[in-house]
Amino acid sequence: MKKPVSHRTKRTPGSSGTPMESASTKIDHLITKLTDFRGETLASVRETILEADPEIIEEWKWMGSPVWSHDGIIAVATALKDKLKLTFSHGASLPDPDKLFNAGLGGNQWRAIDFFEGDKVNERALKNLIRAGVEYNQVKLKKKPPAGSRATAKKE
Repeated sequence: MKKPVSHRTKRTPGSSGTPMESASTKIDHLITKLTDFRGETLASVRETILEADPEIIEEWKWMGSPVWSHDGIIAVATALKDKLKLTFSHGASLPDPDKLFNAGLGGNQWRAIDFFEGDKVNERALKNLIRAGVEYNQVKLKKKPPAGSRATAKKE
């Protein structure tokens, strides 16, 4: 199994007075706790995501889900009973020439990659999806009017 990798992270509150623990540390613990293929796959997916964009931020949301973001959420990992699911929040808008998406194909926003035992991570294709997700978020951010500009425009 690959060794957990620490990276830029947001700190999340601990429970009932315990010190704050970084999201990266929580992801490290999750990888260690998943002693089957899901832990190995999560470690590989994580390493690939972090290599794809040095500005990626690791977060811990929704009661135990690793999240990677850059100017908005890129992907969320979920360890399920028989698979590791990597869900892209704007996957329907991303190019997927290597056909990595194999779940959530009918939706108009989300797309996912389900990794089952024996599946290999296509690092090159996954990096391309991560970079496309970052680019999508940045373009979306540039199109968004600055806060308060709509209210100001209405008053004039």
